[in-house]
Amino acid sequence: MKRSERYQFLLDYYKKEMPEVTTELQFGSVFQLLVATLLSAQCTDKRINQVTPELFRRYPDAKAMSEAEESEIFEYIKSVSYPNAKAHHLSEMSKMIIDKFGGNVPAVFEDLVTLPGVGRKTANVVEAVAFGKAAMAVDTHVFRVSHRLGLVPKNATTPYLVEKELVKNIPDDIIPKAHHWILLHGRYICTSRKPHCEKCPFDDICPKNNV
Repeated sequence: MKRSERYQFLLDYYKKEMPEVTTELQFGSVFQLLVATLLSAQCTDKRINQVTPELFRRYPDAKAMSEAEESEIFEYIKSVSYPNAKAHHLSEMSKMIIDKFGGNVPAVFEDLVTLPGVGRKTANVVEAVAFGKAAMAVDTHVFRVSHRLGLVPKNATTPYLVEKELVKNIPDDIIPKAHHWILLHGRYICTSRKPHCEKCPFDDICPKNNV
């Protein structure tokens, strides 16, 4: 099967079976989405959703968080991965949003990645989820599934190279949804250690059958 046919098969399936999809992170504003996405690095969305309700009650916006001490922020997020670094990033990021962007999360990718703790993946999530842009965030799930299903060549060895391949092959208008489709497939079916191939709607076209 050609790579283009694999894309068509996958996209047709999800457009029918999961026409509406978004992040599993819980948030009430663009700022809160940014914070939750930053916190979710190397941590589960389930854990982040347990932490953020209290965090957002105390610091609902950039102004409130910018006025907090790092040690205060740390107390709310100490159960997530790398809490010291993330508390520092949240503090500095909030201050920069106030000082440089007038209290609003910037909508431009190049501005987003200037924020402390915000890398390409986090910026792409905000671009896609908050602003509906054709941005493809590549986390470990998207990276793994893209390779396992033969959506990208083997020499796409970095998240950025995978991102470029996916963006090249998926229509702009469904890229924001496609990110979640691929991510959720990796989170619940094509899992890292023991993929649930018996539940996979793409098992018949999976390259593993040709090995």
